[in-house]
Amino acid sequence: MSEYLLEQLFLEWLREDAPHGDLASELLIPPGLEVRAVVRANERGVAACVEDVARVLERLGLEARPLKRSGETVEPGDLVLEVRGEARRVLLVERTLLNLLSYLFGVATATRELVEKARRVNPHVRVAATRKIPPGLRYLAKRAVAAGGGDTHRLSLSDAVLIKDNHLAVLGDVAEAVRRARERASFIHRVEVEVETVEDAVRAAKAGADVVMLDNMSPREVAEAIRRLEEEGLRGRVLVEVSGGITPENIAEYARAGPDVVSTSYITMKARPVDLSLEVVEVLGREEGGSDRLRQHRHRDSQGRG
Repeated sequence: MSEYLLEQLFLEWLREDAPHGDLASELLIPPGLEVRAVVRANERGVAACVEDVARVLERLGLEARPLKRSGETVEPGDLVLEVRGEARRVLLVERTLLNLLSYLFGVATATRELVEKARRVNPHVRVAATRKIPPGLRYLAKRAVAAGGGDTHRLSLSDAVLIKDNHLAVLGDVAEAVRRARERASFIHRVEVEVETVEDAVRAAKAGADVVMLDNMSPREVAEAIRRLEEEGLRGRVLVEVSGGITPENIAEYARAGPDVVSTSYITMKARPVDLSLEVVEVLGREEGGSDRLRQHRHRDSQGRG
C-alpha cells in the first residue's frame, strides 16, 4: 500500500479521535513549540510496522525515526520510535499512534508464539492469518503477521478463488464448484476449497483443487484426511490447510497431524495488545518572550536512549 493511502487511513482515524481538534493542547500549548518524544515498550513483545507508521508521520509534518525494526523483539523499557515536531501535532496523533502500534505489536507477538509452537512439532508448517481483521486494518495487520513470522494468506477476496461453505450451499457439489472455477479463473489464481468432511477433501482434490482447507475438523480427523489423500495418490497434488478453532493451546496438535498450513483468526482478532506509551522527553523552541530555551524532561528516560 502506498504511503498516500496509509496517510488517508491515518487521517480518518485522527478525525474520529479529534473531529474538532485537540482542545486541551490548543488551550495550553503555544503554536510552534517543538518537542522530541519517544514511544516506549512497557512489556515484552515483537515490533511490527514501525517503519510504515514512521513514513505516515513524516507525511503529516513530523520527523519520525524507527528505533526498532519489524520482527525485532522488544523488552520493557525499550524505545521503538522517536518523533520530533510541533508539540500540538505530536499530542494530536499520540493516542491514534499508540492504539495502532499496540494492536500491531500484539498481532506480531501472538503470531510469533503460534509459529514457534507449531514448528517445534512440524518444522515445515506455515501459520497463516485469515481475513478476520478489524475493518481498516487489513494491510497493516497482515504486515504484522509477516513480522511475527507468519504467512499473510490472501489479502482480499480478489487474490485467490476460495470456495467456501456458502458457495457450496448454492451450487450443491464440491466437484462442480471446482470445475467451474477451473474453467473460468485466470491461470495465475489458485483454487482452494473449504471442506468439512474427509470425503469432500478427497472429492475436491480429485476435481483439481490446488488447496484443500479442512475446516473445523479435529486433529484426528485432519490426520485421517491426510492419510486418505495419500492412499488415493492425491497428497502430492494439493496443499492441505487446516482452519477453525486454532488457539495457542491446540496448534501443536494440529501441526503434528501433518498439514502444510494452519490458518487462524486468533492472531488478528484475539491477540492481546502490547502496552506502549509515548513520552515527551525534550521541549525545544522559542518561548513567547523571545528567548531561546531547551528544557530536558528526563522522567523515565534515564538510559538516555532515543
